[in-house]
Amino acid sequence: MREIRGPADLDEGAAHLMRVCPVWARELPALLPLPLRRWPEGFGALRDAVLGQQISTAAAAAIAARMAAAGLDSEAAIAGAGDEALRAAGLSRPKIRTLRGIATAGVDWPGLRALPDDEAVARLTALPGIGRWTAEIYLKFALGRPDVFAAGDLALAEAARLLYALPERPGPAALVALAEPWRPWRAVAARALWAYYRVAKGREGVR
Repeated sequence: MREIRGPADLDEGAAHLMRVCPVWARELPALLPLPLRRWPEGFGALRDAVLGQQISTAAAAAIAARMAAAGLDSEAAIAGAGDEALRAAGLSRPKIRTLRGIATAGVDWPGLRALPDDEAVARLTALPGIGRWTAEIYLKFALGRPDVFAAGDLALAEAARLLYALPERPGPAALVALAEPWRPWRAVAARALWAYYRVAKGREGVR
């Protein structure tokens, strides 16, 4: 199974994008080199994806730092922690439920690596509180899947609006349609869109 492991893979994906799209051919060279964005696979990666749900990257990073300082960054620690300790680290009640549910679910983390994208997403979205965006972020960053896109990401949609001079921010279905020619390197396109978002907005769109 193909995997984004290093800069050579990003370069291959970027070359594809520039071949298939004149907009990328014009704009992508200024964004290179793209960030690799690889996380160690396992619970910590999905935990960080959960922390990034619906809050800014700075807020998510601050919560992650407080959790680490309190020793609340492993499955066992979260499974055994009380609500008060988790709230003190900055977690909302929904995120407490989600992280505790994942921590006690007995996920076969190495087994996810052997699954095709759709099956891995289905396995993750069966966990409490895990939607498609979170699952796809895990596949993209922890497993290095090259064609996972996360079309529900607002920063990607806003970057696409700016890059393609669209009249409005595309919804997930429109963004999937726009990204179709980018296969099989849509995860590289996502990294490029986040890089474009950082330049255009002056802030990160993803941790």
